[in-house]
Amino acid sequence: MKKTWILIFSVFILQIFTYSKALDVTQYGAVGDGVTDDSQAFLKAWEAVCGGTGDGQLIVPAGMAFMLQPLKFQGSCKSTPIVVQVLGNLVASSRGKWKGDKDQWILFSDIEELVVEGNGEINGQGSSWWEHKGSSRPTALKFKSCNNLRLSGLTHVDSAMAHIHINGCNDVTISNLRINAPESSPNTDGIDIAVSSNVIIQDCVIATGDDCIAINSGTANIRISGIDCGPGHGISIGSLGKDGEIASVEDVCVQNCNFRGTMNGARIKTWPGGSGYARRITFNGITLDNVENPIIIDQHYNNGDSDKSTDEKSSAVEVSKVVFSNFVGTSKSEYGVNFRCSARVPCTEIFMKDVKIETASSEMGQVAQGQCLNVRGGVSTLAVPGLECLALSTDMLSWGSMPEQSCMLPQQAVQPNTRPLQDPLWIYGSRGKRLGVDNVVLTSLISFGFIYVLG
Repeated sequence: MKKTWILIFSVFILQIFTYSKALDVTQYGAVGDGVTDDSQAFLKAWEAVCGGTGDGQLIVPAGMAFMLQPLKFQGSCKSTPIVVQVLGNLVASSRGKWKGDKDQWILFSDIEELVVEGNGEINGQGSSWWEHKGSSRPTALKFKSCNNLRLSGLTHVDSAMAHIHINGCNDVTISNLRINAPESSPNTDGIDIAVSSNVIIQDCVIATGDDCIAINSGTANIRISGIDCGPGHGISIGSLGKDGEIASVEDVCVQNCNFRGTMNGARIKTWPGGSGYARRITFNGITLDNVENPIIIDQHYNNGDSDKSTDEKSSAVEVSKVVFSNFVGTSKSEYGVNFRCSARVPCTEIFMKDVKIETASSEMGQVAQGQCLNVRGGVSTLAVPGLECLALSTDMLSWGSMPEQSCMLPQQAVQPNTRPLQDPLWIYGSRGKRLGVDNVVLTSLISFGFIYVLG
């Protein structure tokens, strides 16, 4: 009996000293009825947690919906890491009631070691914006200059424009997201990346009206895996080089992804008149189901509809050292591969290995065709008719040293050393709200009484 009392007393002490000090947005006046504007309450809560209160942890509680106008959560912060756990729903204002910045809805800027996670939902209320395609529309969630960023678990729906934008961030891990918008919704990219490096995106389900993932200029060392994409426009490099842009994209690996009913699968798109490069890019282990353009490199994107594009003699973003390997599935069109490159700056060192694409509408086994313009490279076997421009034997790059090899190396996400977000007392019966020391004491006394009765 003495040992039992010692154990219970130890649990009591442990509960007090592990009591979480995380902040809850409702402590700062957030109502969470989906109608009241909770923007100022969120900003006050952010100011507190960024200033060092609450052990750097902020909770958006479950079972509630918080309507927010455009918000900017600004660093730098005294606490690191900063952990924002979204358990409830965040809802944007409709277009008619929108106040402020139309570039983005929620912005996190200049924050080191930021973690945004949870099983909540971020709803951009985009339907009121989509019919105004030519006007300014906000990206739902943007991260700017946030290094060592972790984003996971959330559901993102119906953004007015892109759902997530990563800009100027290094060492980023994005995982286990669900992103949904109607196929007809314009420019609703799932995840856009620009001017960022060392980015891992894995195990996400994305269905939108535009690119599932778009990799834009200024990016390097991007690893994408386990993506289920469709409907949408596939996973794209670009577009690059618009209005004479000097573009740079390198060291990109996309592997073990599924494309279902998408307009495109693996795509590289550049505008005439641009310059710079897109190089060392690998798409490996891709499954296709009724994809309109399974593999495409297009240096004539939008037929050169750009202010500074001219004609076939204009400059172009150089596309080189690209590998398409282990593709299997069906093409909605008769063409499974389409390479349209510039005469002045041809695509070089383009390689294909183990590509088997059949047409979805024809009899089983009919191989999809290929189209080839100004491309140099090689194939392991000439499995796609129409790609005779790619030589069967290549002396440009040996198969043993192809970018594919480094692409398939396991990528380990480095997680920040965060504390546990919630102890059992926080979760039990609290609906995500904070339990004070009095609750800890009460629970411990109940435990004492329960053990005493049983003893």
